Amino acid sequence: MSLMNNNENSTEKQIKNPINIMWFRRDLRLSDNAALFHALKSENNIVPIFIFDKNILDRLEDKTDKRVLFIHNALSEMQQQLISTGSTLRVFYTTPIEAFKMLLTQYKIEKVFTNHDYEQYAIDRDSNIAELLKAHQVSFHTFKDQVIFEKEEVTKDDGNPYTVFTPYSKKWKATLTPYSLEAYPTENYFSNFLKQSPISLPTLNDIGFESSEQMFPTNKLDSTLVSHYADRRNFPSLNGTSHLGVHLRFGTVSIREVARKSQNLSETFLNELIWRDFYHCILWHYPKLNKGESFKKEYDQIEWINNPHDFEKWCNGMTGYPIVDAGMRELNATGFMHNRVRMIVASFLTKHLLIDWRWGELYFAQKLLDFDFAANNGGWQWAAGSGCDAAPYFRVFNPTLQTEKFDKDLIYIRKWIPELESFNYPQPIVNHEFARKRVLEVYSKALKRE
Repeated sequence: MSLMNNNENSTEKQIKNPINIMWFRRDLRLSDNAALFHALKSENNIVPIFIFDKNILDRLEDKTDKRVLFIHNALSEMQQQLISTGSTLRVFYTTPIEAFKMLLTQYKIEKVFTNHDYEQYAIDRDSNIAELLKAHQVSFHTFKDQVIFEKEEVTKDDGNPYTVFTPYSKKWKATLTPYSLEAYPTENYFSNFLKQSPISLPTLNDIGFESSEQMFPTNKLDSTLVSHYADRRNFPSLNGTSHLGVHLRFGTVSIREVARKSQNLSETFLNELIWRDFYHCILWHYPKLNKGESFKKEYDQIEWINNPHDFEKWCNGMTGYPIVDAGMRELNATGFMHNRVRMIVASFLTKHLLIDWRWGELYFAQKLLDFDFAANNGGWQWAAGSGCDAAPYFRVFNPTLQTEKFDKDLIYIRKWIPELESFNYPQPIVNHEFARKRVLEVYSKALKRE
């Protein structure tokens, strides 16, 4: 099966008529989609496309990566909706450049619509696509969709970016208007999709991946859960968090819808959405983060131990610290980890084991269903003390005290460590007091150099 040339004959009738392209990426839904709304309101019929980017997929070593399955499921759902409108989704497995070169031979394209992406690879990719399209007299239009506020929309009065969350969040809330969260009524314009016969999507096997029995959380916001979010969110044994991360990551739910529904239910929950915007703004204003640099450059002086055996035990949930090991096992088994536990395991890796936060950042990038570079980088640098508005370097989470506070009955821990009370469970990899004293000395030495 040729995934790049599927159903080419179906496009021949439309080649003479100008069309516009809607390029889906991190916005895998037809409802309340900024770029799709503007595309459907344009003067030409719309051809919707998605590209399984070989530049990204070919780097994934795990061919059962659940995120690819999630994307495929979302595309299948979109395809059913598009078929009901008399249209179809065109899905490619190639590089973006090659996909657009092909589209330019099949259609008379006037405009391409898509939504903003803020990571360096995406910025470079879009620049290359825009250049290719310009050479063919095709205009490239991008829109804000995956955040509420971006770039320079929330800054200090002097125009400089905020690097501390609390004042940023206050300005964010002061900037918010009902219009900020208004949905884009895309459904009113579905008749403007180009009428085409259905084109089969490539299977997971076609793109080099395998399916699994993974079950994904719903993208529906539970208003009762949100109402109790502040009281329950720190306890990993409770169903106290929304599990919307993967849906926000791939855009199978609108951030505007989530913010709109939650803003009067829980300020604590709304603040979590604001953290997403904050980290995306930090990434935009400080592109050095894309290169693996610490936000606070003096932290790049830290002399990490980087013991590979300790790292392997951390990855496998065998450190002898139950709350840490339960979190890592949950991550490895499900692609999810509770937010409180994420902080604990990140602190443990960087502070107890003195392993570079970048090692943990990369491991999370490989495992998390909801992996988002801006938030992942921000979270890891927060834990290591090197980030903007980070935990001070002398704050070292005590895993035992964290357990007493947030899983005192060991419900969460026993779920993931059934051998907890047996001789099979390892002794602690390092003594807490020793590790705390060591990290304070190492950090202090590094930071005094500046």
